[in-house]
Order: sequence, then C-alpha cells, then structure tokens
Amino acid sequence: MSEKKNWGSTVLGWFVVKEGGEDSLAPADPEALPSEGDPAAPAPPGPPSVAFVTEPPRAVGGQVDFDGVLDAAGVDASERDLFAKAQALLGSLPPGTDPAVRKQIVEASLKAFGVPVDKIIEAGVESIQALEAYLRKTASDTASTAREVQALVADYEQKIAEVRQILDRKLQEQASVQTSCNSKKLEVQKVLEFFGQEEVARVVKESPRLIEPAPAPERKD
Repeated sequence: MSEKKNWGSTVLGWFVVKEGGEDSLAPADPEALPSEGDPAAPAPPGPPSVAFVTEPPRAVGGQVDFDGVLDAAGVDASERDLFAKAQALLGSLPPGTDPAVRKQIVEASLKAFGVPVDKIIEAGVESIQALEAYLRKTASDTASTAREVQALVADYEQKIAEVRQILDRKLQEQASVQTSCNSKKLEVQKVLEFFGQEEVARVVKESPRLIEPAPAPERKD
C-alpha cells in the first residue's frame, strides 16, 4: 500500500488519492451523484461532513473562495495563518532535500518561532474537513438542480408530444375534409357540366348571390 493511501486511511479518507497514489484533480461527474431517496444509491465515502457556522459562498463560475469557505466552517483565521507560514517554509526548502532533513528544519524553525506543531496539524485537518463538507454541499446542490432541470425538461417534452399529437390529428382531419369536399364538388360539377360552361358562366355573372371567379393571370414566358 502506498504512503499516500496510508495517509488517506489514517485521516479517515479526508486526503484526495487515486490509483497510483497521485492526488486526484479530476472533476466529479454530476450524473454519478447519488439521488436523494434512492435506496440503491451507495453511501458517499469519507467521514461525516462538518456543519457550517454560516452559509458558505457560492463558487461563481467554478471559482472557490477558499477563505470564505474556511470562515464559514469556523476554521480559526490565526491558525490558518500559522499553517500558511509552515507551508511557505516547506516550499522554500531546496528541491531534493531529504524528507527527514526537511522535517527537522521545519520543526526546528517552527519551534524557534514558538509555533505549536499540533496547531498547524489541527488547522490543516480542519481545512480539509471544511473543503470536504463544501464539496459535498455543492455536489448535493448540483444533484438537486439536475433533478429539477430533468423534471422540467420531461414536463416540456411531454407537452411537446401532446401538442404534436394535436397537430397530427388536425392535419389528418384537414386531409379528410379536403378529400370529402373535393369529392362532393366533383358530384356537383358533373350536374353543372350537363348545362354547359357558357350557361353556367352566364348565371354566375347575372346572379347577385354568386361570385364570379377572377380570370387566371396570363403567363409571361
């Protein structure tokens, strides 16, 4: 088992690991989120999420206000400053320095400045807990939005299907009406043809109840 996987096990799954022991930066798949009330949905891994003291800030455009998240989770700002100093000190060490030597240097420096190591560890774990809680909250919000959108889309799709059925029936009815009317017109036309075209034209022209058809436009070749 790799060292990072051991670390992840030690802190109850707070650390982000993937196969190969590398930190996982892959985005979560919204479709893979469990649905609320789904008995078949597996329980999410990891420790219980911490409760936020205040409402954490929204990640507008996917950009996370980390200080705002940690403030909302009640992580002490002064302890976060101590952690940031330890982080900066660790980052200032030359690359390739032996891990044991790095640990001695950092611990000695922190001790010289009167910074308790326990406070730094506590601040670090608290930060990870807060970020885990924030991640779960945003994932839950995303899943809720996805369900609402899917329900709305399904409703619109049903309405579209219904109005399409209405249109199809109306078109079928119109086709039937057109066929029936044309058939009836042909029956009447046979009787009128018996009297002759000129006689029919004369009656149409003289009768106040009939509408004389307009002449067909001349073709221009």
